[in-house]
Amino acid sequence: MDKKISFKPATLLIIFIAILLGGVIYYAMRLKQPSAGLTPAIPDPLAQNLGYEILATLPHDPACYTQGLLIDNGIFYESCGLYGQSSLRMVDPATGTVQAETDLDASFFAEGLALLQGKLYQLTWRENTGFVYDAGTLELLRTFNYQTEGWGLTADGSALILSDGTNTLYWLDPGTMQVVRQVNVSYQGQSVEYLNELEFINGLIFANIYLTDTIVAVNPDDGNVVSLIDLTGLRPEQNLAVQGEVLNGIAYDHLNDKLYLTGKNWPSLYEVRLVPQSLSTPTMPQ
Repeated sequence: MDKKISFKPATLLIIFIAILLGGVIYYAMRLKQPSAGLTPAIPDPLAQNLGYEILATLPHDPACYTQGLLIDNGIFYESCGLYGQSSLRMVDPATGTVQAETDLDASFFAEGLALLQGKLYQLTWRENTGFVYDAGTLELLRTFNYQTEGWGLTADGSALILSDGTNTLYWLDPGTMQVVRQVNVSYQGQSVEYLNELEFINGLIFANIYLTDTIVAVNPDDGNVVSLIDLTGLRPEQNLAVQGEVLNGIAYDHLNDKLYLTGKNWPSLYEVRLVPQSLSTPTMPQ
């Protein structure tokens, strides 16, 4: 004899909620997965030579002499340089609106910028002085000193990485700000000088080469350049006539796989995708 199975209303409600939650979790996991055929912003593995495609053009304050750029939780943090004009900013990516700003004393020339463990670290050029801020409020927490010039700055999750315009990269302990290691950067045995703005991306250090349209991807273990990235043509026409208004801003959104580039006094900031470039004999710019 067949028996009919019956459920109490409370039991039915529990079953319904479980099914609903299961569906939500399933689709949430699907959304987190890259779509089939979606091309990443930065190819893995990197080709020895890369070019770029522009995916979006965003507004950028042409009064900002960009020295450092990063993105976190959908907000750009930008270090603007020059004596008497230096500042640290929080910027809305979509509109370019400055949401918060801290000005530096006119005796400081702001340089590289990095985010580490909820704190922003900002360098200055020749003043051997750095600043530490609360990332949420831009409140100045403390200052620190270092021995070299300050150019670019990034972080690998545990240490700060500094460039000083030479071919050397320095790792700093964020607690003591002492140098704990350093590497010299080279490409095919040739020293790579003028390392400027830095960004740590997928285990590599991306560095602008000052006064060029080139970014190099550097292996932090040995300093060898593993990829040359040619950004020729990205620099806005209005900035071509001024030698110093060059490419100098790299920000990578790790959560959304988006790469942003800009330069000193540029009116635009670009979301780009790096693409393999066919060159028979890759060379460093002179």
